[in-house]
Amino acid sequence: MQLGQLLQSARKARKLTQAEVGARLGLSQKRISAIELDPGRLTADQLLRLCAVVGLELVVDAKRKPQPAATEGAKVAMAAKGAKAAKAEW
Repeated sequence: MQLGQLLQSARKARKLTQAEVGARLGLSQKRISAIELDPGRLTADQLLRLCAVVGLELVVDAKRKPQPAATEGAKVAMAAKGAKAAKAEW
């Protein structure tokens, strides 16, 4: 799901109109519509405030590197799923 769709779904789940959300944020209904269709020019402040109004939480977390053991395990699992009779070579 894209950001605009997520914002629209959350707004509708709260039974809010675009005009109501806009009024709470000091934005027009037209601007809320534009954000839902193409949130590309949304500022971080606008996104945080919009999330608060529609009941979403924005979480930013550091990207984690995969653990070497987890990567090897994934390779084994993928090999096992891919071919039942094939042996995994190390």
